[in-house]
Amino acid sequence: MLTENKYIVPAFILSVFFVIGVLIIGEAWRNHTRTNQTITVTGSAKRMIVSDLGIIRANLNAQAAQLQDSYRDIRNQIPPLKEYLKSKGISIDSLEFYAPTNYPIYEFTSTGIQTNRIIGYVWNQNFSIMSKDVAKIKEISLELSQLVERGVNLQNIQPEYHYTKLAELKIEIQSEAAKDAMERARKIAEATGSKLGRLRSARMGVLQITPRFSNMISDYGINDLSSIEKEITAVVNAAFEIR
Repeated sequence: MLTENKYIVPAFILSVFFVIGVLIIGEAWRNHTRTNQTITVTGSAKRMIVSDLGIIRANLNAQAAQLQDSYRDIRNQIPPLKEYLKSKGISIDSLEFYAPTNYPIYEFTSTGIQTNRIIGYVWNQNFSIMSKDVAKIKEISLELSQLVERGVNLQNIQPEYHYTKLAELKIEIQSEAAKDAMERARKIAEATGSKLGRLRSARMGVLQITPRFSNMISDYGINDLSSIEKEITAVVNAAFEIR
């Protein structure tokens, strides 16, 4: 009897440790499973912005039989251009000229074959006009072509509308998109009887700067320069633990 009793206590102790071990392992496994359960959401934020800098890029063009004549022609087009901008309240300091370029025009035969005979020269003078008055820039871009009546041959008139505080806004709107992602994840977790845990990962998407009310989108991002009123959209993809 004594021999049998002496095994009861060790067996009981082993059983207790076995049960405790099973409980610990089970709890550890449940914690591990909960830790590895994640929810992935996409958050977004949108802001309306108004361009605060306008730029017009264009070029003067002149063509003549002689190189000197074409160059003289293009130089003569600059004074009426400056006079027009001054009448619109644009400072001449806002007008920037770049290095002019020229190229020869070769003769073509009746069959369309180019010969080595030069029959004229073309000069191009690129320039830009910059102003914080974007409304004025828009007005000028629509009227510049009328300068042809003053002997000014303008081509490739392209207005651009920029937002110069984009770097500051980018941080704010991406933060708002991250908060939106967290709120979406929290609501989904609550709807399934779970609680939102810590953030596992987050990836910022590219910014989409589009004309107002536009539905344009690109994997590489969009930076619209054609409109004064724009819409900027930020997207954040985030993964959260749930428990």
